[in-house]
Formats: sequence, structure tokens, C-alpha cells
Amino acid sequence: MLALRSLFYFLLSLPVRLLVRCKIVPDTLPELLKEDAKQPIFYIVRHQSASDLLALQKACKSMGLPDPLGQVTIKGQAFDRTLCLEKPTALFFGKKQRKTKALIQGIRLLKRHAEDPTLDAQLIPANLVWGRRPTIEKNNANVGTLLADQESPTPLRKFFIVLFLGRHTLVRFSEALSLRTMADDHGTDKSTAHKLLRVARFHFHRQTVAATGPRLMHRDQMFTALLANPAVKRVIADEAASKKIPAQKAKQQALKMMDEIAGDYRDSMIRFGDRILTWLWNRLYQGIEVNNAAKLREVAQDGHEIIYVPCHRSHMDYLLLTYVIFHEGLVTPRIAAGINLNFWPAGPIFRKAGAFFIRRSFRGNRMYSTIFREYLGLLFERGYAVKYYTEGGRSRTGRLLQPKTGMLAMTIQSLLRGIDRPLTLVPVYIGYEHVMEVGSYHKELSGSKKQKESIGGVVKAIKSLRNYGKGYVNFGEPININQFLNNHVDDWRDAIDPIDPQKPSWLTPTVNTLANDVMVSVNKSVALNPVSLVALILLATENRAMAESELIQQLNFFIDMQKHAPYSDAMTLPEGTADELVAHIKSLGKVTIERDNLGTILSLNNTASLEMRYYRNNILHAYVIPALVCRILERNAKTSHQSVIDQVSQLFALIKAELFLWQAENEVVAQTEQVLATLAEQEMIKQSKAGFWTVHDCTTVKAKLRVMGECIDETLQRLAIITNLLTQLAPASKSALEEQVITIAKRLSKLNNINAPEFVDKKAQAALINVLKEQGYAATNDNSYLIDTPALGSLKELINNLVDIEVLQSIAR
Repeated sequence: MLALRSLFYFLLSLPVRLLVRCKIVPDTLPELLKEDAKQPIFYIVRHQSASDLLALQKACKSMGLPDPLGQVTIKGQAFDRTLCLEKPTALFFGKKQRKTKALIQGIRLLKRHAEDPTLDAQLIPANLVWGRRPTIEKNNANVGTLLADQESPTPLRKFFIVLFLGRHTLVRFSEALSLRTMADDHGTDKSTAHKLLRVARFHFHRQTVAATGPRLMHRDQMFTALLANPAVKRVIADEAASKKIPAQKAKQQALKMMDEIAGDYRDSMIRFGDRILTWLWNRLYQGIEVNNAAKLREVAQDGHEIIYVPCHRSHMDYLLLTYVIFHEGLVTPRIAAGINLNFWPAGPIFRKAGAFFIRRSFRGNRMYSTIFREYLGLLFERGYAVKYYTEGGRSRTGRLLQPKTGMLAMTIQSLLRGIDRPLTLVPVYIGYEHVMEVGSYHKELSGSKKQKESIGGVVKAIKSLRNYGKGYVNFGEPININQFLNNHVDDWRDAIDPIDPQKPSWLTPTVNTLANDVMVSVNKSVALNPVSLVALILLATENRAMAESELIQQLNFFIDMQKHAPYSDAMTLPEGTADELVAHIKSLGKVTIERDNLGTILSLNNTASLEMRYYRNNILHAYVIPALVCRILERNAKTSHQSVIDQVSQLFALIKAELFLWQAENEVVAQTEQVLATLAEQEMIKQSKAGFWTVHDCTTVKAKLRVMGECIDETLQRLAIITNLLTQLAPASKSALEEQVITIAKRLSKLNNINAPEFVDKKAQAALINVLKEQGYAATNDNSYLIDTPALGSLKELINNLVDIEVLQSIAR
């Protein structure tokens, strides 16, 4: 019997090798992969299927795990390595459930643990999902197609599943379960084994839903559901009455809007897109680095409704994030895309990949805003993952934009319908070593008209394919909206109305807070990469140039600072030595390379300086505290420990909102002390017995501190302009002060060769003026004019001490 079984698997293994290609998603298995791991390893799977076990064998081999078709001998007793929960449905005997040996195997294993207290077998749940095709909904019922419904398929159906979907198989290895812990906590009797198998079934069900998504509705079904929605019915009736048109005509207008908005998701397009994008990424990038995805899979498996809220750097974001999510073993989201992307042929392709389209403005169009809000609510109600960009558009400067709150407000209004699953926002940091639109961004900021997206632009971009370095996707800490509302709104559940949710008074301020938290979380998950770090360093030098040996030293200094005084625990650092990172930068053509008898000089020409500012701004926020500390130490012969902390805290509070910094006052103090300790450990500064810090009298040390301190120079210059002008001009209207601030900023940008749009941005200056007012450095008199307060004097003195005298002279003149 055993020989026949082995022969059967041998004969079947050839077609499986040819037809099956596995995408493997392991959770955390590092300890089990160690060569010295001595505890026995078992697997548990859903189906006792030869194709499943052979596919699992293939996946285990590539992971360096034991053969699932083998046996494990414990104290002379042989155990099959794999426990199977269900047998396939019999071909000729209907759907009668047939038992496997899993329960008996489980009981035997648990008894062994009762007999041997040193035994700790590891049970790895391995879930196989063939093709990841969702079940289709028809007339509010599940319709299992030949390929989509994979719950205990018959051998004949399994043949077609393997034939057509085998090359799109997902194998998900979950974290191993310790049977020793199970035995100690729950006992070793039959009930414990039953519980183990029951939990495994539920675990596999949750994972499968997370990978394939909920039941798939056709667009026409969505339109029917929307037309039956009370809010949509009412707005159609109001439209007909207000414009004195027939109700049928108003209904046709509504259907036209639905057709413009709604996606047309096809899993075949996702599979086709996967092949195209795999080719594209291999042409464009040297790799895509993904971090913190395990937390994302955990949230999805727990049954949360996931809403991805990434930063927006490039049109590539749409493709890259969807691709990454798919390869992390999760269903791809429905994507809110700007209506400008709905051009042929991209629009139809994006729509079939799950995109739904949104106009830039809803203003004055009640019917459109209602239909869009109800469409979004329908997606949440049906359990579809969604992705939208809270910035509303791509950042042209590299900094996060102030969030647009419309989509978040509609998300919370959808929750007020009484959705029975938790809604969870997943902030995502997306970074690149090259953004293909960065050149056009500078043209737009210089006054050029924004180019309309078209097929010609796509073809041009494809023709110019080159080495773009690496891409980075860091998933931030999930924000459970239900829990967020519990913490911020005492009676939010009182506003739940499944028929007609209103706009409660607390909605706008709560949404503003939530939007800010999202942006802070995005920045907290920053990925430092070689391009952004070199940009930060070279742009902090006077001539945008540095000897290669000095650049390597500065890179080591900047990276070591984040290792010992990290901006956050969610950030990621580049791998490799500083020499390797500089070599990588040179290969990307980001710097001008000149050689002389003394070595190599790396510099930025005018065009490269403009481009590199974008990448610098991606990570500038991570170096605010180290830069402030270095600037304070550099500009003062000696400074007390408490004075450094006080100055950093005072300045940090002014720029926290603008750069979406996460640290509260106590974290600012803690990181400031970490920075001082790091500098002292590297013998760059020393502290006297009286507690005063001084910089070591070494040219190399002073150069390092100066470069890092220079990273915050432009921000300090802007603060100097505002504080000095407010003192000189007060009382002054806010608009007059802003106008003068912009005038001086433009002058300084010319004198100091600062070609940075954010330096002369009116909104940025206005935001700083508002912060000064909020923190008591400015006030308004009876005529609503801005006046300075006594506190402004000490702040101005602090800032003036940290900027160059030439800046102060320009302001004074």
C-alpha cells in the first residue's frame, strides 16, 4: 500500500512541477529554519489532496523546510508529517463529508507531549489557495464556478483547478504553533485535539477570504443596489423636482454618474497585470523592499475592513502598492483614482484592475457627491478593501501635503451605517530612488501648465525605461477607526443610522485629527535610502559638492545617528556599507563625478540639485532633532544640557505640524538625550563636570556637525524671517505680514541659491504664522491685527543665534 502511494505521488509530481508555480508568503519561521533546530516539525493543511501535498512539498523545498510527505519518528513511533483536515468530495457520492486521520494524529501527538515533557513539536499551518479567484455573487447568493469555489472540490474539479490556476497558487505559511504550549495550557485529551482542528479550519477560512476577497458583485448589481439606496432615491427625486425634469431622466443622470465612478474588477486582469508588472519592475527597479507587512496580514486575517492610505509620490504608486499587496498574499484593493486617469486605454484597464474614479471637486453637485458617498459605503459594506490618497494628489515637493479630508469623512459616515466589521486605516510610506515625474514637477512649480495624462505620455515613459534604483513600501501602524472614535468621541455610536446617517457636529474636528494622525504615521514609517541620504548631505554643503571620502564619512555619521537615536521604531535604514551606498548612487547617475590627483569629487549640477531636493524632502523630517542639536552645539561655545533640551523642544514645537512629526514633548526630550549621548560616544562632544556641552576642537568633527546642522537651516531661516518681521511690522494684518515674508523669502532664495518651492510657499509661511499665534508668540489686537507678545523676543533671539548673519542683514534691510 505504501509502495503504491509512493508510485502515485511520483507519477503525479511531474505534471505538478510543470503546471504549478507557488507564490510563497511565510509569516515568521526564522527559528524553525535554523540548522540546529531539533524539535520535530509538522504541517496542517485543509485538504487531503495529492496536488495540494505535492504543491506544498515544492514550496517547503524552496523554503528549506522538511518534506511534508515524509514521516517523523518520535520515541520509535512514526507519525505522518502532515495533518489534513478534510478529504475531497467523492466524485460519485455527492457532498458527504469523509473523515481524515487528523483527529487521531492530533490525539497521538498530544499524548506524546504528556509522556515526554521535553518534547515540543511545532505545527505549521500551511494554506494553499489556487488562483485566488473570488466567489461570484448572483441574486444575493454564492455561485461557485468551476474554478472559484475550492471548498472540498471533487477530483475532477481539482484537475481543472490545477490545470487553469496552478501557476497562480498561493502558499501561506503561518507562524508555527507549539504543541507543548497547547498541551500545557489546554490538556492532552480528545477535546483539545478537537479544538485544535476547529481553530485551524477557522484560521484557513479567514486567510482564504483575506487572499481572495469577499463575494464579487457585478457592476450592474452595484447599480441596482445603489438605485435602491434611500439616500440615492431621495437625491434623484430632489433633482427631478428642482430641475423640473422627469424622474426617469434624473435616474438616467444618476446611472451615468455611477458608470463614470464604478470599478469593474476582474481577477483575470489582476493575474495578467501581475505578469506585466513583474516584467516592468525587473526593467525599472533593482528591487522593491517591503517592510512591516506581517502586521497588515494579521489585521486582514482578523476580519478588519482595510483601507490603505499611502502617501502619493508618483502615478507609479497605483501599480506598485497594488502589486505589493497582491504578493503579500492579500486581495488587491479597490482604488480611488483621479478622473484624469480615465483616458483610453488606461482607464478601462485600471477599472478592471479595481480602480473607481473620482472627480477633483464635488462642489455644487449634490447628486454626484451622494452617489459617490453611497458607492464608497457599498464597498465597505460588502467587505472590499479600499485604497485612497488623503493628500488628494501627488506631492510636487517631496514633502507630505496637507490632507484632504473628504474621503475620510465619507469613510466615517459609512461606519455610521452600522457596518458590523471594524474599519482599519493602514498608512503606507512609499519611497523611490527615482520618481519619473520629478522633472515635470519642477516645471509645474515654476509656472508651467500641468500636462494632461494621455496614452502618448505612457508610451513616452515606457520608451525611456532605465535603471530607477529601488522602490520602498513600508506599512505603518494600523489605525482602527472604531477604536479611534471610542477614544475621541464619547457618544459617536448614537449617530449610527443604517438608513440615513447624518453629519454630526463632531465629524469635522474628529476627521481633521484622524487625517493628521494618518500623515504622522506615514512619516513615522519613513524608508531612508541612499539617494535621499546623499541628497540630504550634498544639499547641506555650500557648493553642493564633496570629496567621495568625506561623503562616505558623512553617510556613516548620518546612518549611525539613526541607529543609536532613531526617529521611530517603524523607520527602515538602507543595507550595505557607506562605500557600497555611494557606489550605488554613482551607478544611478544622480551625481556628477570628477577625478583629480587627490581623489574623486561628487557634486550636483543645477538640474540635479532641483531633482535631489525632492528626495531630500522625503526624509528631512527624520533628521529634525539631530539637526537642531548639532546646530545649537555648533553655534554656542558651551551649552548646558538643559538648555539644549529646552531649545530643541521650543523649536520642534513650531515645526511639528508642518512636517507631520510624531514625537510628544517627552519623546523629544528622550531623543535629544539620545543624540547627545551618541555624539559623546563618538567623541564629537564632551560634557564638563558642570554639565556644559562643548564640541571637540577637531576640523573633521566640526565639519560633520555643520553638515547635519545645515539640514534644518532653511526652516530656521523661514522662522527668522517671520519672527523678525513680526517684531518690526506689528501691528500688521495677517495678509500684509505674509506678503512681506514671501518677499524676503524670495530675496533670500536668490542670494543663497535656495531653489526650493516650499521655501517661498505662501501656505507654508501662513501655517508657521498660525503656529506662532497658537503657541502665544503672537496675538491679535482689537482691530484683528497681529501683534508680538513678550514671549516672541526670547524666541527671536534663539532663532537669530542659529542663522547666518547674512540672513539677518537681508531681513534688516
